[in-house]
Amino acid sequence: MKKAVPELTYDLVKKLPKAELHCHLDGSLRVGTIIDIAAKEGIELPSTDPEKLNSILAVGSDCQDLETYLKTFDITCSVMQSAEALQRVTYELAEDCVAENVRYLEIRFAPVLHTDRGMKLVEVISAVLKGKELAERKMNIKIGIIICSLRHNNPEESIIAAELAVAFKNKGVVGFDLAGAEKDFPARDHKEAFSMIIKNNINTTVHAGEGYGPESIHQALHHISANRIGHGTRLLENGDLLNYVNDHRIPLEMCITSNVQTKAVDSLAHHPIRFYFDYGLRVTINTDNRLVSNTTLTDEYMIAIKEFGFNAEELKYLILNGFKSAFCGYATKVELINQAMNELEELGLLIRRDYI
Repeated sequence: MKKAVPELTYDLVKKLPKAELHCHLDGSLRVGTIIDIAAKEGIELPSTDPEKLNSILAVGSDCQDLETYLKTFDITCSVMQSAEALQRVTYELAEDCVAENVRYLEIRFAPVLHTDRGMKLVEVISAVLKGKELAERKMNIKIGIIICSLRHNNPEESIIAAELAVAFKNKGVVGFDLAGAEKDFPARDHKEAFSMIIKNNINTTVHAGEGYGPESIHQALHHISANRIGHGTRLLENGDLLNYVNDHRIPLEMCITSNVQTKAVDSLAHHPIRFYFDYGLRVTINTDNRLVSNTTLTDEYMIAIKEFGFNAEELKYLILNGFKSAFCGYATKVELINQAMNELEELGLLIRRDYI
C-alpha cells in the first residue's frame, strides 16, 4: 500500500534536511547580539531598543531598491570589527541554521568591510573560520566560507580578496564571490581577480541578474567564469542565455523574499522561481540575509509551497538541488545527499529514490 504523503506544514518543513548556499554573514546577525556587542565595544547604534532596531534593520516590501537595501549593512558591519565579534556572529548564524535542520551552510562575507578598527584581513578571515570550526565541532552541520569582493570597489581590492581566498583554500574557504550593486559596476572589471581564482581551482559564484539585466549574468558566466549565479532573477529576459544556463546545469541561488524587497522583481507574483523550476533549471532556495530580509530558510520554503504551489515531490528536488550544488568535495556531497534522502524517506517525503 502506498504511503500517504504528509501535509507540508511549517513544522514539517522546518524538520527537513536543508542546505543553504547564499547567506551573508553581515545580513544575518541577531538583533540582541548587535546591541550587546555595541555596548561592550562602545559603538553607537540608531537605537538600543530591540524592537525599534529590528524595524530599522529588517527592511519591508516598501524598500525602494537594492542600493537602499544595502544601506542597512552600515549598522551591522559596525559591530563586526573585532575578532571576538566575528567569531561570535559566525557561530550564532550556524546555531540559527541548525535550529531548522540546515545540514550544510555556506557563509559569505567581504573581509574588507571588517577592517575599520584596525583588524588585518588575515585576522578577519581567521576569526570567521574559528567561529565555523567551533560550530562544526559542537553541532551537526558542515560549513563552507565564501570570500566576497565588491563590484563598486577598486578592482585591485578584488585581487587582494582573491589572494586571501587562495591562501585560505583547504582551510575552510570554499569559494569566491562578486557582490554589491550591479548597475554601472560590470563584472568584467574584476576579471584579473577571477583569473587568479580560476587558476587555483577555486569555486566561483557571482551576484548577477538581481539589480541589472541578463547582460550581468552573461558577464558573470563568460568573463569571470561563474560556477553558480547568485539570484539570476532576470535571466528569463534572454531565452538563449537561459537555455545555456539550463544546458550547463549552472545552479541559481534564489532568494525569494530578498528579490521582492530589492525590486529584482516587482512583486511576489512575478518571481520566476516557478517557471525556472518547471523549465528544468537547477534552482536552489536561500535566505540571502536572515535579519535584513526578516526570514529563515523554512520561511523561504513555505513561500515556495504556499505562493508557487510546490508539492512534496518538487520540494524533494529543491532540497537536493541545494546539496548537489554545494561547494564541497565530491565525497562530502554524496554523504550529504544520501543522509538527506534517508531523512526525507523517514519523514515521508522521498517518493522515489531517483536523485543522484
